[in-house]
Amino acid sequence: MEMKNFTGGENPQKFAEFYCSVEFTGEVHGELIFLSVINTVLSITAFLGNSLILVALRRDSSIHPSSKLLYRNLAITDLCVGIIVEPLKVAFWISVVNRRWDICYYAYLTVYFAGVTLCLVSLITLTAISVDRLLALLLGLRYRQVVTLKRTRFIAVGGWIVSVVGASTSFLNLPILSFYGNIVIAFCFVTTICAYTKIFMSLRHNQIHGQNHVVQGQSSQANTLNKARYRKAVYSALWVQVTLVICYLPYSIAVAFRTRQGGMLISTYLAREFTVTLVFLNSSLNPLLYCWKITEVRQAVKETLQQLHFCT
Repeated sequence: MEMKNFTGGENPQKFAEFYCSVEFTGEVHGELIFLSVINTVLSITAFLGNSLILVALRRDSSIHPSSKLLYRNLAITDLCVGIIVEPLKVAFWISVVNRRWDICYYAYLTVYFAGVTLCLVSLITLTAISVDRLLALLLGLRYRQVVTLKRTRFIAVGGWIVSVVGASTSFLNLPILSFYGNIVIAFCFVTTICAYTKIFMSLRHNQIHGQNHVVQGQSSQANTLNKARYRKAVYSALWVQVTLVICYLPYSIAVAFRTRQGGMLISTYLAREFTVTLVFLNSSLNPLLYCWKITEVRQAVKETLQQLHFCT
């Protein structure tokens, strides 16, 4: 396939002009229609699944409020993907097929801004969840006094501000976003890896030496139950983290390959668009992970569905 040279500049506006052109996208209408159908379905599942999770989290009272707030924040980002980003991405593809370049241009810019923002918010929130799980292990009984709802809300709002600022900088100069994003991503991944490493090392140490200070059978049983519940919560958060990495990694590779080759093949463009769909799939998978791995959420979802069935 012929390589299309991109020499328009280093900001999303120039990329929008490049993608919204008949010279580049005239050969891929069938693939874009297929992607539009798939993402329409994913948009519906992300909306329904995360709406149900938000209702379930509101009903459940057994999860610590700070932890619940972080999961609620993550569900809100996935819900926004389903009701904002995916429909606009479909509008972008359909406008390319119908050669509505005015709609195409603004749809691309909106998807770009919202996508970068929500991606960073998700990453920061998952990092906060990993730190929250570590603090629950290290602080013990002091956890509820230190990790308060007010402080967690401050972290959540700060994550949104950092993400919006990062997405906004790209409209000035894309390398600024690359530098900004690399710092945020590196900080989040290093923090998450350190947190989970510390958690599993502590769990391993407690498993070997934790019985030395337990002398009564009843205390031993309660201690075992608490550890089992904590371990399950850690694995639940880790599953969500790993799923995000799996869904985002192919897109990162496609973008890096596009940047390295210095131009744009149609095949490279299609690879990028298909991997974007994989990123969107993450927002539909997360509600399934919550129901599968978090018993309290699964029970609340069942009760919510039973009430909806009763009402209908």
